[in-house]
Order: sequence, then C-alpha cells, then structure tokens
Amino acid sequence: MATARGFGVDIGGSGIKGSVVDIDAGVLAEERMRIPTPQPSTPAAVADAVAEIVEKFAWTGPVGVTLPCVVKRGTAHTAANVDKSWIGTDAQALFAERLGKPREEVVVLNDADAAGLAEMRSGAGAGHRGLVVLLTFGTGIGSAMFVDGKLIPNTEFGHIEVDGHDAETQAAASVKDNLELSYPEWAERVGRYLEGLEKFLWPDLIIAGGGVSRKAHKWLPLLECRTPIVAAELKNDAGIVGAATAAAGGIEH
Repeated sequence: MATARGFGVDIGGSGIKGSVVDIDAGVLAEERMRIPTPQPSTPAAVADAVAEIVEKFAWTGPVGVTLPCVVKRGTAHTAANVDKSWIGTDAQALFAERLGKPREEVVVLNDADAAGLAEMRSGAGAGHRGLVVLLTFGTGIGSAMFVDGKLIPNTEFGHIEVDGHDAETQAAASVKDNLELSYPEWAERVGRYLEGLEKFLWPDLIIAGGGVSRKAHKWLPLLECRTPIVAAELKNDAGIVGAATAAAGGIEH
C-alpha cells in the first residue's frame, strides 16, 4: 500500500527548513533541506526561500507552511523574530501565488501550533488527555496548548512577563547561545519562566521542543516545576511534520 505523503516548511527566525513527510508514521520521509532565513526576513524574501525548498524536492501537492506569528484564516497578525512587515500579510495568498498553487492547496499556521499538532498525533503527547502545553525553545519561545487533544490555537506563552521582562528575552535557547550560558545557568532561567507560567496555568504535561530538545538530558533534569515535563520526540522536525500533516488534511488545526 502506498505511503501517504505531504510536504511541510517550517519558518524560523534563523532558518527555514522543509521536507517530504510520511504522514502515517509522522516522520520525515527524506532528509530535510535548511537554508538561512533571509535578512531582512520580509514576506517576499521568505516566500522566495520557501519556493526554493519546495522546488528542490520537485513537490507538486499541497504544502503546509509555519510562521512564528499568530495566524488567523491565513493572515499573520504578529511577527515574532521575523520582519514586522509580516503583520497584516495574507500569508496563505502570498505562498500560494509564489508556489503557483490554488489557495486551498496551501495551509499556513503558527509554528508552535504545528509542532504541537505533530507531537500530539505521533510524538510525546500521543494519548495524553487533559491540558497539555508544548513549548518550543529556539530564537524565541513558542507555545501550543491542547485540551483533551484539541488545539487552542495562537497562544503566546513565550511573551508572559517574568521578573519584569518578556520571558523569551530571558529564557529562549538563543539567549543561552548569545550569553554563552552553561546548561545549569540556562536551566535556572527556564525554571523561572516555568514558575511564572504555572502561576496561572495548571498543565497535566509540558512538552519541551525546539532544537535544544536534542540535548534534553543536559537540562530537563535540572528543572524544578510541579508539572511533569518531557522532551519532544520529533525534536526540531515537529514543525515540518505538523505543517505537512495539516496540509494533507490529516489533522484539524
């Protein structure tokens, strides 16, 4: 029996990556392609980069694309770690035009929401009920929230105030790199962030994602919080997988 396949592109503040996805297994079907995010990361420049990746794989079907933005009905309403000109952009129309596809063959969603959808379907959140929160630690901090497996879209928990600062400016993975923090030093910051989050939210499970999840053994055990916390199983591929699966109609979003 033929394997169901889809295509996803995950746009981040520092890199844009995409690949063909095995929808049934919830994994990449081919080695992903990654290119640096254009600077400035304007809609036109990013759309060109997305097209370069899609064309590299000679993909002709529906495409799912993530953005580090609040996305409603295909339009970006915020711009975290990408150019502010994204705000108000009909991203679905932009990508559809650049890829030469009908609008309905392109799905655009928040990057953390896409990662969360993938983790809930075939990763660390599979089978979990109650309140589950996925946090992606990268250039910023993205979030996705699920109640009994249903996505509550466009949460922005990376921007809660902690100690008088926007949380992601203190605890994103990029902060660790920029300040050359050790894992224990950075974990202390992440712990403060989680403490702030837990003041108003009582999750049953937190899933830690983003590229830094590959080294989860170096920092997750250092965290002290009341909520069970586990590493994302799809690691930094979750956004690609979630976007592709959403575009293929495999999950609600």
